Amino acid sequence: MALDLNLQNSELSADERATLAEMRTRCAKRILMCTSLASSGHPGGSLSTLDMLLVTYGAVKHKPNDSRWAGRDRVVMSIGHVSPGVYSVLTENGYFTEEDFLTGFRRAGSGFPGHVERIVPGVEWDGGNLGQGLSTAVGMAQSFKMQGTDQKVICFMGDGEQQKGQIAEAMRYGNKYNLDNLIVIVDRNNLQICGTTDEIMPIDICGLFEVAGWNVLKLDDGHDTNKFFKTFRAAYTGDVAKSGKPTMIEAKTVMAKGISFMEDLSKYHGSPLNPAQLDAAMQELGVENDFAKWAELRKEVVKTNTRLENVVRYPEIKVGEAITYDGKTDCRSAYGNALHSLAVENNVNGVIKIAGISCDLEGSVKMGDFHKHSPAAYFETGIQEHHAASMGSAISREGIACFFSTFGVFAVSEVYNQNRIADINETNFKVVATHCGLDVGEDGPTHQGIDYIGLMSNYFRFNVYIPSDPNQTDRVIREATVQSGNVFVGMGRSKMEMVQAEDGSPFFGGDYTFTPGKGDWVRKGSAGTIITCGAVTPNVMEAHQILKDQGIDVGVLIMASIIPIDGDAILEAAKTGVVLTVEDHHVDTGLGSIVANVMADAGVATTFKRLGVTRYGASGKPADLYAMQGLDGKSIAASFQSLV
Repeated sequence: MALDLNLQNSELSADERATLAEMRTRCAKRILMCTSLASSGHPGGSLSTLDMLLVTYGAVKHKPNDSRWAGRDRVVMSIGHVSPGVYSVLTENGYFTEEDFLTGFRRAGSGFPGHVERIVPGVEWDGGNLGQGLSTAVGMAQSFKMQGTDQKVICFMGDGEQQKGQIAEAMRYGNKYNLDNLIVIVDRNNLQICGTTDEIMPIDICGLFEVAGWNVLKLDDGHDTNKFFKTFRAAYTGDVAKSGKPTMIEAKTVMAKGISFMEDLSKYHGSPLNPAQLDAAMQELGVENDFAKWAELRKEVVKTNTRLENVVRYPEIKVGEAITYDGKTDCRSAYGNALHSLAVENNVNGVIKIAGISCDLEGSVKMGDFHKHSPAAYFETGIQEHHAASMGSAISREGIACFFSTFGVFAVSEVYNQNRIADINETNFKVVATHCGLDVGEDGPTHQGIDYIGLMSNYFRFNVYIPSDPNQTDRVIREATVQSGNVFVGMGRSKMEMVQAEDGSPFFGGDYTFTPGKGDWVRKGSAGTIITCGAVTPNVMEAHQILKDQGIDVGVLIMASIIPIDGDAILEAAKTGVVLTVEDHHVDTGLGSIVANVMADAGVATTFKRLGVTRYGASGKPADLYAMQGLDGKSIAASFQSLV
């Protein structure tokens, strides 16, 4: 049903309230039925949020017959476990049939997973990890602000998840950037898995949002549809909505509302009913218990017709003219220059196609020129990496190429799970990490990110690029911007010479084009091949010269594209008889391991050795740290000599 949020309609009519009550009964039956059929799921929270979900979907802008309509409001379920309630309400609104839902819930391949996922029509984001949903909603709200649309974002949250620290990060950000198009609804049923919220971890939810600068509306009964409608209307179109700040509604509810023997019991957070209990619950609802019918239908082959494929909203990007460097500079400066160049080409006439996010490191990650050119597209999140990563990935699904830049340990290790959720949601996120590896130097082991390739390799939808000099960095960044999908780019800190062709010209300059999945033969050799990437490339080139002076004809294969990898080039290198990999990364989880896997999968045997970081580095100059771990030019040459 459609509810009118215009200012003059301050209350629901009697007919609307009656219709919502009828809808609630049908939805409550589905909630209990689907969880009992699956013998798993979360009926309690679904019943406590149900009335608010019904009113929300009755009021917001959406089109059930066009679930990816660009002009829709976004409803983000941070409490992803209440999927029975969400799917029931979406069924009521005509997104799919009751049969598809009840016969498919929690069955492999059905399109109705245990936690809310985007393959279900009407669902915006794959939830499940508590504490990240608000950052996701903030990202969507920020994208609408950038694009100048009047769309709203509504985020449903649980009271237990307010214990998560990332939520405070998102609160502060929402206030700073005046996201008055964002409404948060907290289901305050006072229960979580192991007991009451006060027993587990007491928290003043309203106080936290108030201190963070939000509008806070308190609702004493979230099951009273008329009261919730009036409160929601105030946040959506009323005076509160015009305050310039985001709004949080704390709605007091009852766990498992509507079934007397389930109410206010934490066990029903995640416990379905047994047959006798289900029969009793159906009698309370005054509906038929047709469990046997649905159980029989669930024996049939799973239907998959409700599944939605990923819909990519990605802007058309002008790649601009590549910059060629000759001399000495750092990759991060080349990144900053490329990003600024891309902004000049694409962020024009008030249209934003490229956004940038940093965490109190604008100067270090060289985003200053981008910021100056596109102030409305640059977002300083403060030292809040978890929020920044989640927010950025959400922005990237709304037709904007979004870059998140910080140091390697913060961009990867610290936000591993946030990037994982981005990967699951098939976003178009661009994570550019500077200060990777031992090249960080004096900052010491806590800041020397040596695990980024290994961690990023655990995902299924992230390309990983590690450029070997500023010229290649420029071209890598332009390629990453043009392509949709998730991309990680890692680089060191120090200034470096350009990789040169044999004639002395910049190898990656001029009309060189970076191609994902393609390695670059900087030198060909018959005595073996050194495969490398990133900050140790100058040391490899030094080793090449040492070996050349000794009459050893060694090839150098630079593998900037780590994922996808150039398997053909690796097998070609193996034919030279000796392969040595060199990297500024954990020796067991980086380039060397990937090269070994390629050769092993192909059944190729060759003399092979891996050089990389074998222990946490010390605090000192990068050159000294490389020497300590056998990654300087002389040591690399000696390692190769030992193989031939």
